[in-house]
Amino acid sequence: MSRNRERFIETVNNSLLQTEKLASKGMLFSYRGILYPTSVTSPETLEALQSFEARSDDVILVGYPKTGTNWLEEIVRELESAGGKYTEEEMRENINAEKKLDTFPRLEFGDPGIYERMKELPSRRVITTHLPPHLLPRSIFQNKAKILLLLRNPKDTAVSYYHFYNNMPVLPSFASWDEYFADFMNGKVTWGSYFDHLVEWNKYMDNEKIMMINYEELKEDQVLGMKKIAAFFGFSLCEEDFHTIVKNTSFQAMKEKSKETHGMFGDILFRKGVVGNWRNLFSKAQNEEMERKFEECLGGTKLAAKMKYNVYCKA
Repeated sequence: MSRNRERFIETVNNSLLQTEKLASKGMLFSYRGILYPTSVTSPETLEALQSFEARSDDVILVGYPKTGTNWLEEIVRELESAGGKYTEEEMRENINAEKKLDTFPRLEFGDPGIYERMKELPSRRVITTHLPPHLLPRSIFQNKAKILLLLRNPKDTAVSYYHFYNNMPVLPSFASWDEYFADFMNGKVTWGSYFDHLVEWNKYMDNEKIMMINYEELKEDQVLGMKKIAAFFGFSLCEEDFHTIVKNTSFQAMKEKSKETHGMFGDILFRKGVVGNWRNLFSKAQNEEMERKFEECLGGTKLAAKMKYNVYCKA
Protein backbone atom coordinates (compact mmCIF):
# COMPACT_ATOMS: atom_id res chain seq x y z
CA MET A 1 0.00 0.00 0.00
CA SER A 2 1.36 3.41 -0.99
CA ARG A 3 2.16 6.01 1.65
CA ASN A 4 -0.35 8.51 0.27
CA ARG A 5 -3.05 5.90 0.99
CA GLU A 6 -1.69 5.41 4.51
CA ARG A 7 -1.68 9.17 5.06
CA PHE A 8 -5.26 9.41 3.83
CA ILE A 9 -6.38 6.60 6.15
CA GLU A 10 -4.71 8.33 9.08
CA THR A 11 -6.37 11.67 8.26
CA VAL A 12 -9.85 10.23 7.71
CA ASN A 13 -9.70 8.02 10.81
CA ASN A 14 -8.71 11.04 12.92
CA SER A 15 -11.51 13.08 11.35
CA LEU A 16 -14.08 10.38 12.07
CA LEU A 17 -12.94 10.14 15.69
CA GLN A 18 -13.12 13.94 16.13
CA THR A 19 -16.54 14.39 14.50
CA GLU A 20 -18.49 14.74 17.76
CA LYS A 21 -16.55 17.92 18.51
CA LEU A 22 -17.49 19.45 15.14
CA ALA A 23 -20.84 21.20 14.81
CA SER A 24 -22.76 20.49 11.61
CA LYS A 25 -22.31 24.06 10.38
CA GLY A 26 -18.54 23.74 10.72
CA MET A 27 -18.26 20.64 8.54
CA LEU A 28 -18.32 22.51 5.24
CA PHE A 29 -16.96 25.70 3.74
CA SER A 30 -17.71 27.48 0.48
CA TYR A 31 -15.02 28.29 -2.08
CA ARG A 32 -16.01 30.11 -5.27
CA GLY A 33 -19.61 29.12 -4.69
CA ILE A 34 -18.95 25.39 -4.17
CA LEU A 35 -19.07 23.47 -0.87
CA TYR A 36 -16.13 21.40 0.41
CA PRO A 37 -15.53 19.35 3.61
CA THR A 38 -13.28 21.04 6.17
CA SER A 39 -11.93 17.63 7.21
CA VAL A 40 -9.81 17.15 4.06
CA THR A 41 -9.14 20.56 2.48
CA SER A 42 -9.30 24.33 3.07
CA PRO A 43 -9.70 27.60 1.13
CA GLU A 44 -5.94 28.10 1.45
CA THR A 45 -5.25 24.71 -0.16
CA LEU A 46 -7.64 25.41 -3.02
CA GLU A 47 -5.94 28.76 -3.59
CA ALA A 48 -2.51 27.12 -3.55
CA LEU A 49 -3.74 24.47 -6.01
CA GLN A 50 -3.11 26.81 -8.95
CA SER A 51 0.62 26.55 -8.21
CA PHE A 52 0.57 22.82 -8.98
CA GLU A 53 2.96 21.99 -11.82
CA ALA A 54 1.64 19.23 -14.05
CA ARG A 55 3.92 17.04 -16.15
CA SER A 56 3.12 15.79 -19.63
CA ASP A 57 3.37 12.17 -18.38
CA ASP A 58 1.06 12.68 -15.39
CA VAL A 59 -1.96 10.34 -15.29
CA ILE A 60 -4.92 12.55 -14.32
CA LEU A 61 -8.13 10.81 -13.22
CA VAL A 62 -11.27 12.94 -12.87
CA GLY A 63 -14.69 12.01 -11.54
CA TYR A 64 -17.48 13.64 -9.56
CA PRO A 65 -17.87 12.11 -6.07
CA LYS A 66 -19.51 8.67 -6.02
CA THR A 67 -19.07 8.04 -9.73
CA GLY A 68 -16.54 5.27 -8.99
CA THR A 69 -13.27 7.22 -8.70
CA ASN A 70 -11.84 5.00 -5.95
CA TRP A 71 -12.46 1.94 -8.09
CA LEU A 72 -11.03 3.61 -11.20
CA GLU A 73 -7.96 4.81 -9.30
CA GLU A 74 -7.21 1.29 -8.09
CA ILE A 75 -7.62 -0.09 -11.62
CA VAL A 76 -5.35 2.55 -13.16
CA ARG A 77 -2.68 2.17 -10.48
CA GLU A 78 -2.62 -1.58 -11.14
CA LEU A 79 -2.43 -0.97 -14.90
CA GLU A 80 0.36 1.57 -14.47
CA SER A 81 2.29 -0.72 -12.13
CA ALA A 82 1.98 -3.74 -14.43
CA GLY A 83 2.77 -1.67 -17.52
CA GLY A 84 5.75 0.04 -15.88
CA LYS A 85 7.45 -3.28 -15.13
CA TYR A 86 9.06 -1.73 -12.03
CA THR A 87 11.78 -3.52 -10.14
CA GLU A 88 11.30 -4.09 -6.40
CA GLU A 89 13.87 -1.37 -5.73
CA GLU A 90 11.96 1.15 -7.88
CA MET A 91 8.72 0.27 -6.10
CA ARG A 92 10.36 0.85 -2.71
CA GLU A 93 11.75 4.19 -3.89
CA ASN A 94 8.31 5.34 -5.02
CA ILE A 95 6.68 4.32 -1.74
CA ASN A 96 9.44 5.97 0.30
CA ALA A 97 9.03 9.18 -1.70
CA GLU A 98 5.29 9.29 -0.93
CA LYS A 99 5.99 8.50 2.72
CA LYS A 100 8.52 11.31 3.01
CA LEU A 101 6.38 13.88 1.21
CA ASP A 102 3.01 13.17 2.90
CA THR A 103 0.95 13.26 -0.31
CA PHE A 104 -2.77 12.50 -0.61
CA PRO A 105 -4.86 10.47 -3.08
CA ARG A 106 -6.87 13.55 -4.18
CA LEU A 107 -5.33 16.61 -5.79
CA GLU A 108 -7.43 19.04 -3.73
CA PHE A 109 -6.77 17.34 -0.36
CA GLY A 110 -4.19 18.31 2.23
CA ASP A 111 -2.35 21.43 3.35
CA PRO A 112 -1.32 24.37 1.08
CA GLY A 113 2.29 23.18 0.97
CA ILE A 114 1.46 19.87 -0.66
CA TYR A 115 1.94 21.13 -4.23
CA GLU A 116 5.51 22.16 -3.56
CA ARG A 117 6.20 18.70 -2.10
CA MET A 118 4.59 16.96 -5.08
CA LYS A 119 7.35 18.34 -7.31
CA GLU A 120 9.66 15.76 -5.73
CA LEU A 121 7.47 12.76 -6.58
CA PRO A 122 8.96 10.52 -9.27
CA SER A 123 7.17 10.09 -12.58
CA ARG A 124 4.75 8.67 -13.52
CA ARG A 125 2.36 10.32 -11.05
CA VAL A 126 -1.23 9.03 -10.83
CA ILE A 127 -3.37 11.94 -9.64
CA THR A 128 -7.10 11.83 -8.91
CA THR A 129 -9.51 14.75 -8.46
CA HIS A 130 -13.23 15.55 -8.22
CA LEU A 131 -12.79 19.07 -9.60
CA PRO A 132 -14.38 20.56 -12.75
CA PRO A 133 -12.15 22.07 -15.47
CA HIS A 134 -12.35 25.70 -14.32
CA LEU A 135 -10.93 24.81 -10.89
CA LEU A 136 -8.11 22.59 -12.14
CA PRO A 137 -4.61 24.08 -12.35
CA ARG A 138 -3.98 25.59 -15.79
CA SER A 139 -0.72 23.63 -16.01
CA ILE A 140 -2.69 20.40 -16.53
CA PHE A 141 -4.02 21.71 -19.84
CA GLN A 142 -0.96 23.77 -20.79
CA ASN A 143 1.45 20.87 -20.28
CA LYS A 144 -0.91 18.50 -22.07
CA ALA A 145 -1.19 15.86 -19.37
CA LYS A 146 -3.63 13.11 -20.33
CA ILE A 147 -6.95 13.13 -18.48
CA LEU A 148 -9.28 10.17 -17.97
CA LEU A 149 -12.79 11.36 -17.11
CA LEU A 150 -15.14 8.91 -15.41
CA LEU A 151 -18.87 9.31 -16.07
CA ARG A 152 -21.76 7.68 -14.21
CA ASN A 153 -25.47 8.08 -14.80
CA PRO A 154 -26.75 10.93 -12.59
CA LYS A 155 -29.53 8.93 -10.95
CA ASP A 156 -27.24 6.26 -9.50
CA THR A 157 -24.71 8.96 -8.65
CA ALA A 158 -27.34 10.88 -6.67
CA VAL A 159 -28.40 7.76 -4.72
CA SER A 160 -24.83 6.69 -3.96
CA TYR A 161 -23.94 10.20 -2.79
CA TYR A 162 -27.05 10.28 -0.56
CA HIS A 163 -25.97 7.14 1.32
CA PHE A 164 -22.41 8.43 1.49
CA TYR A 165 -23.56 11.72 3.03
CA ASN A 166 -25.67 10.01 5.67
CA ASN A 167 -22.99 7.44 6.55
CA MET A 168 -19.99 9.80 6.60
CA PRO A 169 -19.72 11.48 10.02
CA VAL A 170 -17.64 14.40 8.66
CA LEU A 171 -20.55 15.46 6.43
CA PRO A 172 -23.92 16.82 7.58
CA SER A 173 -26.65 14.20 7.24
CA PHE A 174 -30.07 14.61 5.65
CA ALA A 175 -33.37 13.87 7.38
CA SER A 176 -34.81 12.28 4.25
CA TRP A 177 -34.11 11.34 0.66
CA ASP A 178 -36.51 14.08 -0.48
CA GLU A 179 -34.54 16.74 1.41
CA TYR A 180 -31.28 15.49 -0.07
CA PHE A 181 -32.69 15.23 -3.61
CA ALA A 182 -33.62 18.92 -3.60
CA ASP A 183 -30.08 19.89 -2.55
CA PHE A 184 -28.47 17.54 -5.08
CA MET A 185 -30.54 19.00 -7.91
CA ASN A 186 -29.58 22.53 -6.84
CA GLY A 187 -25.88 21.76 -6.41
CA LYS A 188 -25.94 22.33 -2.65
CA VAL A 189 -23.72 19.34 -1.91
CA THR A 190 -19.93 19.07 -1.64
CA TRP A 191 -18.14 19.56 -4.98
CA GLY A 192 -21.22 21.33 -6.32
CA SER A 193 -23.64 20.43 -9.07
CA TYR A 194 -23.07 17.22 -11.01
CA PHE A 195 -24.91 18.79 -13.93
CA ASP A 196 -22.55 21.79 -13.97
CA HIS A 197 -19.64 19.33 -13.77
CA LEU A 198 -20.91 17.45 -16.85
CA VAL A 199 -21.75 20.61 -18.82
CA GLU A 200 -18.18 21.86 -18.35
CA TRP A 201 -16.57 18.59 -19.39
CA ASN A 202 -18.81 18.35 -22.45
CA LYS A 203 -16.78 21.24 -23.90
CA TYR A 204 -13.73 18.94 -23.95
CA MET A 205 -15.30 16.03 -25.82
CA ASP A 206 -13.05 16.55 -28.84
CA ASN A 207 -9.81 17.10 -26.92
CA GLU A 208 -7.39 14.33 -27.90
CA LYS A 209 -5.71 14.50 -24.49
CA ILE A 210 -8.98 13.63 -22.71
CA MET A 211 -10.66 10.23 -22.71
CA MET A 212 -14.10 9.61 -21.23
CA ILE A 213 -15.22 6.25 -19.91
CA ASN A 214 -18.47 5.12 -18.28
CA TYR A 215 -18.76 3.47 -14.89
CA GLU A 216 -21.45 1.27 -16.45
CA GLU A 217 -19.15 0.41 -19.36
CA LEU A 218 -16.46 -0.74 -16.93
CA LYS A 219 -18.98 -2.80 -14.97
CA GLU A 220 -20.22 -4.55 -18.12
CA ASP A 221 -16.79 -5.47 -19.53
CA GLN A 222 -13.91 -4.47 -17.29
CA VAL A 223 -11.23 -6.10 -19.45
CA LEU A 224 -12.34 -4.17 -22.56
CA GLY A 225 -12.52 -0.94 -20.55
CA MET A 226 -9.03 -1.49 -19.14
CA LYS A 227 -7.61 -2.18 -22.59
CA LYS A 228 -8.97 1.19 -23.76
CA ILE A 229 -7.43 2.92 -20.72
CA ALA A 230 -4.08 1.18 -21.22
CA ALA A 231 -3.99 2.16 -24.89
CA PHE A 232 -4.84 5.79 -24.05
CA PHE A 233 -2.05 6.15 -21.51
CA GLY A 234 0.43 3.97 -23.38
CA PHE A 235 0.61 1.20 -20.78
CA SER A 236 1.99 -2.07 -22.18
CA LEU A 237 0.39 -5.19 -20.65
CA CYS A 238 -0.10 -8.80 -21.67
CA GLU A 239 -3.50 -10.51 -21.73
CA GLU A 240 -2.83 -12.29 -18.44
CA ASP A 241 -2.16 -8.95 -16.71
CA PHE A 242 -5.65 -7.69 -17.52
CA HIS A 243 -7.37 -10.77 -16.08
CA THR A 244 -5.23 -10.63 -12.92
CA ILE A 245 -6.16 -6.96 -12.41
CA VAL A 246 -9.86 -7.73 -12.89
CA LYS A 247 -9.60 -10.31 -10.11
CA ASN A 248 -7.78 -7.86 -7.81
CA THR A 249 -10.09 -4.91 -8.46
CA SER A 250 -13.55 -6.44 -8.55
CA PHE A 251 -16.03 -4.65 -6.28
CA GLN A 252 -16.19 -7.64 -3.95
CA ALA A 253 -12.40 -7.90 -3.73
CA MET A 254 -12.07 -4.19 -2.96
CA LYS A 255 -14.88 -4.33 -0.41
CA GLU A 256 -13.23 -7.24 1.38
CA LYS A 257 -9.91 -5.40 1.71
CA SER A 258 -11.45 -1.94 2.25
CA LYS A 259 -10.40 -1.67 5.91
CA GLU A 260 -6.81 -2.28 4.88
CA THR A 261 -6.90 0.17 1.97
CA HIS A 262 -9.22 2.86 3.39
CA GLY A 263 -9.37 2.36 7.17
CA MET A 264 -12.65 3.24 8.94
CA PHE A 265 -13.67 4.91 5.68
CA GLY A 266 -13.83 1.54 3.91
CA ASP A 267 -17.23 0.41 5.19
CA ILE A 268 -18.70 3.76 4.18
CA LEU A 269 -17.08 3.91 0.76
CA PHE A 270 -17.87 0.48 -0.65
CA ARG A 271 -21.63 -0.06 -0.41
CA LYS A 272 -23.24 -1.84 -3.39
CA GLY A 273 -21.51 -0.78 -6.60
CA VAL A 274 -24.47 -1.74 -8.80
CA VAL A 275 -26.18 -0.15 -11.79
CA GLY A 276 -29.86 0.84 -11.54
CA ASN A 277 -30.19 1.15 -7.76
CA TRP A 278 -31.82 4.57 -8.27
CA ARG A 279 -35.16 2.85 -8.97
CA ASN A 280 -35.47 2.01 -5.26
CA LEU A 281 -35.60 5.68 -4.20
CA PHE A 282 -36.76 7.92 -7.05
CA SER A 283 -40.41 8.93 -7.04
CA LYS A 284 -42.23 9.49 -10.34
CA ALA A 285 -42.01 13.26 -9.82
CA GLN A 286 -38.29 13.13 -9.03
CA ASN A 287 -37.63 10.98 -12.06
CA GLU A 288 -39.44 13.50 -14.28
CA GLU A 289 -37.58 16.40 -12.66
CA MET A 290 -34.22 14.83 -13.41
CA GLU A 291 -35.29 13.98 -16.95
CA ARG A 292 -36.10 17.67 -17.53
CA LYS A 293 -32.86 18.83 -15.89
CA PHE A 294 -30.68 16.49 -17.92
CA GLU A 295 -32.41 17.45 -21.17
CA GLU A 296 -32.08 21.14 -20.33
CA CYS A 297 -28.36 20.86 -19.49
CA LEU A 298 -27.09 18.12 -21.78
CA GLY A 299 -29.79 17.10 -24.24
CA GLY A 300 -28.35 16.35 -27.66
CA THR A 301 -24.71 16.69 -26.55
CA LYS A 302 -21.88 14.29 -27.33
CA LEU A 303 -21.38 13.68 -23.63
CA ALA A 304 -25.03 12.66 -23.18
CA ALA A 305 -24.62 10.14 -25.99
CA LYS A 306 -21.42 8.83 -24.39
CA MET A 307 -23.22 8.41 -21.04
CA LYS A 308 -26.08 6.44 -22.64
CA TYR A 309 -28.52 8.27 -20.39
CA ASN A 310 -31.52 6.76 -22.19
CA VAL A 311 -30.20 3.27 -21.47
CA TYR A 312 -29.24 3.53 -17.80
CA CYS A 313 -31.84 6.07 -16.64
CA LYS A 314 -34.92 4.65 -18.31
CA ALA A 315 -37.85 4.45 -15.86
